[in-house]
Order: sequence, then C-alpha cells, then structure tokens
Amino acid sequence: MARRILITTDYLHAGDAVDHLLRDRGLEPVYAPSRGSRSLEERRSLFDGISGAILASEPVTADMLADASSLKVIARSGVGFDSIDIQAASAGGIKVCNAPGTNHHSVAELTIGLIIMTARRLLEVTTAVREGGWPREAGHELRGSTLGIIGYGPSGRATATLGAALGMNILVSTAHPDPRNTAARFTDLDTVIQESDYLSLHTRGGRATGQLISASRLQAMKPKAVLINTARGSLVDEDALAKALSDGTIAAAALDVLESEPLPDDSSLRGLDNVLITSHLAGQTVEARARAGLAAAHAVIDVLEHRQPAHQVNH
Repeated sequence: MARRILITTDYLHAGDAVDHLLRDRGLEPVYAPSRGSRSLEERRSLFDGISGAILASEPVTADMLADASSLKVIARSGVGFDSIDIQAASAGGIKVCNAPGTNHHSVAELTIGLIIMTARRLLEVTTAVREGGWPREAGHELRGSTLGIIGYGPSGRATATLGAALGMNILVSTAHPDPRNTAARFTDLDTVIQESDYLSLHTRGGRATGQLISASRLQAMKPKAVLINTARGSLVDEDALAKALSDGTIAAAALDVLESEPLPDDSSLRGLDNVLITSHLAGQTVEARARAGLAAAHAVIDVLEHRQPAHQVNH
C-alpha cells in the first residue's frame, strides 16, 4: 500500500506538479484543504494513517500529534512554522521542514505595494471614484523617506533592495547585519522604530519575539509613520495598534497578517479608515506557490526516502 501524504495547502490539488511528483515516487496524496477552523474530531483524526504532510499555516498542536504514529515529516508550504508545536513534533520523532527562499520576492513586492497604497491613499481614492466622487488629495513621494526594516532574512533583504531602488533611506534592525550592503544603515531596534516613516516587519514570531510592536513602541513612532506587517500577526498588539490609529499616534497601518485569521467580527481594527488589511497573501503569487509547493514535496520525499531534508527546523 502506498504511503499517504496529507495536503492541506488549499492551492495544491490533484493533477498539479506536486501531485505528479509525489505519485511518481509511489506516494498517495490525500487532500484536506485548510479553509477555516476544523472541528475537534477532524483535528484529532487529521493525521490518521498519514506518513507525511504538506501543510498550510493552520495550527498543529500536541494533541493532534499524540496519536500520529505513522507520521514522519511535516513540511510547511511556506516559511513560517510557529503554528506547529515543534516540541511535540520532535518528541514524536517527526521532522518539521519549511520552504525558505521561495516567496521572498513576492513578499517584498506586496510590502512595497502596500507602502505605495498608503502613501498615495489609493484605497480611499479608488473607493471614492467607484462611488461617484473624484478626490484630488495630495499623497507623498517615497523618495527621500525612511524605510525601517525589522528582520533581515530573505524578505527583509528583498524589501530593502526595492526600497533603495525607489530612493528611500533604508534603516535595518537585525542580529545579522550585512556590512557589504552600503545602501542600508544597520542600527538598533529603537532607532529604527523612532526614525522610520514606513516601518516594515520581516522577523519571526513566536515566544522569543512576542508582541514586538507594543503600545510603548507605537508611542515611539513618528505621528506620520505607517506600520506594515507582512510577517506574523503575533508581532503586533492589535488593540494597542487600533488605539494608536484612532488617536493619531501613527498615521496608518497596512497588515497582511493578523493574530487571528480571518479578521474576527469583533476586532478592534474593524471600522478604521486608516488601516489597510489584506488576506495573508504576501507570498501568494503563482510563481511563489509553485516554488513553495515543490520545496515542501521534496522535503517529504527526502525524509521518507531516508535523506536529510534541505530545511529542517527541529534538528
């Protein structure tokens, strides 16, 4: 009997390149797309009889892994893995892999797109025109403004490159500065927060980082500053952000990731006209999806064929 590979990433489907790759290796893809919360029973049985899994960003908890006796590998079709209980996976001998370097150009392009939308107030303008108006309010040029980047992994570096190409001054906070990059100034976190006109998050979430953008750090930002988050929803105190947006502590925010997704009906961010929210799609281009899906599939194949996968996160 072929070993079964669970696939919950909703853009992967029977007949695509990932499906063919797995079947060519004698594996049987099983599709259970992640489209919101699963029932308790669904969660507990998700890994029954499963040897490997290619997962979206849905939570994988210790109780879900407790009876996953046949599961050998979990591969994220993306970069983040903080939704997976790594300690429980490791205790069960399950290798956890991600797919870095597959979507950073997509993330960087959306980040710059969100910055342009807020700088030129494109959402407000297009909405007003659709409703019969013809607004002529002035926006802001990006050239000469300061783009602060927190985190300097692939997406942070790609965003810095695009920002510099637009004539922005680049400030970076990272534990791993790159002295070869003379277009960026590497400095401490507080300086980046205080001096940025556009503050973009590209760092990991998780317990070590926590809510990086707190009420006090929002207070330290410029009144005209814009916060952009395409990294992790857990990095931002959303209630503090809603207050900062309401009282003019900062000018605007553009969020592609949230603490809870989809945006809850009772979210404090609802109803604010100076926050732009997109549906966790920074890495969701056709090209990035293709790269990420195949990278995850190769990780599963490598583990099941007793090779070390390229990007295991729980060595």
